[in-house]
Amino acid sequence: MSLDFFTVPTIRFQMLYVFLMLAHERRRIVHFAVTAHPTAEWTAHQLREAFPWERAPRFLLRDRDRIFGQEFVDQLKVMGIKQVLLAPRSPWQRAYIERLIGSIRRECLDHMIVFNERSLKLHLRAYCAYYHRTRTHLGLRKDCPKPRVVQPSEAGWWSPPPLRAPGCLKSTGIRRIAWFVGFALLDQLARHVELTCSGIWQNRGFDLRQLAPQKRLD
Repeated sequence: MSLDFFTVPTIRFQMLYVFLMLAHERRRIVHFAVTAHPTAEWTAHQLREAFPWERAPRFLLRDRDRIFGQEFVDQLKVMGIKQVLLAPRSPWQRAYIERLIGSIRRECLDHMIVFNERSLKLHLRAYCAYYHRTRTHLGLRKDCPKPRVVQPSEAGWWSPPPLRAPGCLKSTGIRRIAWFVGFALLDQLARHVELTCSGIWQNRGFDLRQLAPQKRLD
């Protein structure tokens, strides 16, 4: 188990801090939290929130940040967790969680605009759902943190899963159908506007053919 902090700026240049905890065996995100003012007491509380009922890990890998104050160390002792401190300026010693932070930035936050703390929580919650159920890992033999059932070859060709929710266009075929339907509706709308405008001009005594540009005869 390892934990770390990373920062996210908002559209108003406010700095938010994300507390992240990762389990190494399945690359599972155990807990995350967002705050604008991290303290040692808040960090110790997040440790209790991460393991309210289940068994706490034996070891916890962390860096030497001052945010992990005496309150955090005392909470580790109460929960029976042994902390493993990294060497100074050695992020490669916790490569799993550093890779996770990079994936969150590249795949999610770099494409989003964060307005406030609530907005960041919504983005991270959606990414965690994608990360656990859909995103594959080479270290897990191209499986997800939450294991999926492997379909045997005797079951036949792969069929796409059903839509997650009504109105979600997750299938390529459905997207193509929606595109063609939208194009047909736009074509019908353009013809309706053209006929309507033509009728208005004819009622007023104008002929649209007279308004068309004539070819110049030299």
